[in-house]
Amino acid sequence: MFRKMYEWVMRLAGSRHAPASLAVISFAESSFFPIPPDVMLGPMVLANRNKAFVYAGICTIASVLGGLLGYAIGLWLEPVGQTILRLFGHPEGQAEFEKWFDQWGLAVILIKGLTPIPYKLVTITAGLAHFDLFTFVWASIVTRGARFFMVAAVLKYFGEAMLKEFERRLNLYSVLLLILLVGGIVALKVFL
Repeated sequence: MFRKMYEWVMRLAGSRHAPASLAVISFAESSFFPIPPDVMLGPMVLANRNKAFVYAGICTIASVLGGLLGYAIGLWLEPVGQTILRLFGHPEGQAEFEKWFDQWGLAVILIKGLTPIPYKLVTITAGLAHFDLFTFVWASIVTRGARFFMVAAVLKYFGEAMLKEFERRLNLYSVLLLILLVGGIVALKVFL
């Protein structure tokens, strides 16, 4: 199963529609969609290393624009924002994140934007908290750009060896990734 999914993603990553798909996923992930753009970014960089930083730029721009949609959802569509937060496991999300914004402010965007924590949680809550829009935008550009350009750089320069190892032990790494994902979600529930 993992092999077929992997091969499908690699084919899509090499197709002429890949950059547009990457932009759509990056945009949507920052406001409402559950799948992170790394799912497309990684295979696209591995399929065409010469465009690694172009792809990272597409991710960054689309993610920031999608973040603005998430901010607008929080600001003007509070019930929709609350529903999205609940769907992603944060029923007390608004109070929880507003507390973080009050206590940490800008650091919430800078730290959360670099992590695999769904960025939509930050964008929607920033709108709910009426966080300064200018600061939100420049912090999103810095943090999302850093994340996507770091991923692209690592894959561009070390991807060949990583890809061969990954393909050789695809099932093992898929199971480990699933364990890390579930463990991360459990850790978030326990510690946040």
